[in-house]
Amino acid sequence: MSRSLLSLSFVVSLAATTASAEVPKVVVDIAPVHSLVARVMEGVGTPSLIVAPGASPHEYSLRPSEAKALQDADLVFWVSPELTPWLADTIGTLAGEAGEVVFMDVDGTQKLPFREGTLFEAHAHGHAEGDDAHHDDADHANHDDHDDHDEHEDEHGHEEHAGHDGHDHGEEDPHAWLSPANGAVWLNEIAAALSAADPENANAYFGNAAKGREELAALETEIDGVLDPVRGGGFIVFHDAYQYFEDAFDLSAAGAISLSDATDPSPSRIAEIQARVAEQGVSCVLSEPQFNAGIVASVMRGTEVNTGVLDPLGSDLEPGPALYPAMLRNLATALADCL
Repeated sequence: MSRSLLSLSFVVSLAATTASAEVPKVVVDIAPVHSLVARVMEGVGTPSLIVAPGASPHEYSLRPSEAKALQDADLVFWVSPELTPWLADTIGTLAGEAGEVVFMDVDGTQKLPFREGTLFEAHAHGHAEGDDAHHDDADHANHDDHDDHDEHEDEHGHEEHAGHDGHDHGEEDPHAWLSPANGAVWLNEIAAALSAADPENANAYFGNAAKGREELAALETEIDGVLDPVRGGGFIVFHDAYQYFEDAFDLSAAGAISLSDATDPSPSRIAEIQARVAEQGVSCVLSEPQFNAGIVASVMRGTEVNTGVLDPLGSDLEPGPALYPAMLRNLATALADCL
């Protein structure tokens, strides 16, 4: 049975046993996708968040309250084993009877392969797997008809790809929530899964999802306007987490400082990035809240580039329905200000 979508048997059994007007107990892995689930559940219920804001999704120790939420869960939404490799076994142990939605396995999701190395070439946009769903397919199933149903050293820890230092993170970059088109597709799937578990509130779930998609469409237009004046500018990110955002808004990072989640970049790596900054006229180097700011200072030494901070998890934002659009808006603003 696929772990990515609710199985037919689960849907039938859950629909038959769910008490009248009983809202499912829902658990979500990270704050950005928790925000999407919260948007769909708005006015009906509130999902629980597993990974605390600011913590690393890649390596995480559950608090007792988070373990209890998993034990009690009827539904678990999470991005993928590539992002949270510890979570699959944890779900099997604590929430074996719960339904699961793995967002990276949802039909219509845009998937991008990991980029190799830390220096990137300008890439063509809009040709990744699932990218045919980029805008128009956000409503691909017309779900309104109801027919489909503690501080860590590193924020993500995915710089090492398969074959690098023995780390195997799979072939797909899991930072797919940074594509608003994926967010729109996932809103549909969230509504379908919740409606299967809680048919009495299906109208609310699908209505919220439809409004959420409208909000994301407006947000894309807003972000395009923010980025238009700086599109084409050269920038370096701390680690390669942003290619979905780049693809969505026609941007191209020149490279990433960090290759490994376990160690700081070597002097030769810093020299390589410094050379790229000089060769391509890079005007902006972006750090992240959890990373050592001194490393960015080393890269910038002897240059006059601007600095900024990108936060792909919305670590300083209040978890809830407003976090996801605020996180994307903050990314765009920080990038535009730096460029």
